[in-house]
Amino acid sequence: MAINDITLAGGMRSNLVSLQTVTSLQARTTERLATGKRVNSAVDDPSAYFAAQNHRNRANDLAARKDQMGEAIQTVKAALQGIEGITKLIEQAKGLAASARSATGTDRAALATQFNALRTQIDQMASDGSYKGTNFLDAGSLTVDFNEDGSSSLTISGFDASTTGLGIAAAANAWVADTDIDVAVTDMDAALSTLRGNAKTLASNNGVVTARQEFTTSLINTLTGGADTLTAADTNEEGANMLALQTRQQLGIVALQLSSQAQQSVMRLF
Repeated sequence: MAINDITLAGGMRSNLVSLQTVTSLQARTTERLATGKRVNSAVDDPSAYFAAQNHRNRANDLAARKDQMGEAIQTVKAALQGIEGITKLIEQAKGLAASARSATGTDRAALATQFNALRTQIDQMASDGSYKGTNFLDAGSLTVDFNEDGSSSLTISGFDASTTGLGIAAAANAWVADTDIDVAVTDMDAALSTLRGNAKTLASNNGVVTARQEFTTSLINTLTGGADTLTAADTNEEGANMLALQTRQQLGIVALQLSSQAQQSVMRLF
């Protein structure tokens, strides 16, 4: 049976409608208090809802870019650590060359063999300097996107840090002649200069990516804060609303009871 099939007194129907309205408002206020949001769907406020959604979508896109920046930073760090290790090996090799100057015969040959062994270690270290498939010590490159559509980006290029790329040749003639040692020392000095120059370039690129990562973090926080401002509920206001609605509900129930009593008084006539 539909409610309209039941005839209610005017006062009772008015009180019933008022209670239904209060119940609806209580449900809305409860949702706002539970979620902390004034706008929970497009029905509540289409303009604020979709504007906030756009802010959050952009913040999510930037968060993905931020992760990519973090990976790029780690890739550069791996390369810088590799450069540091290779530098130490070259300095060790220079020590062998210095010792060979005062050595003769068999000792020079042994030192030359050790030098060649260090060359192998340099090649292996350059090969092992990769991170997530990118090796800046093997002439690898990486493009880092800074914004949503990739229109703002930075390409980081590596170099060949192997003995071939650095121009460090094997010990010639077992370092029998001083000139052979001089050639090796010259090669190593040039290699150290190359390593330092590329380290500065990588460090500079790393600084750019770090700065953009920090900026992106701030921008994400700004976008999220803007979305919250558009949709957040004032808990103090909603709490006051709830108290007021509870009072109205109690008064409505009392009014409904009074209306019912007025109808019941008719029964006393029988």
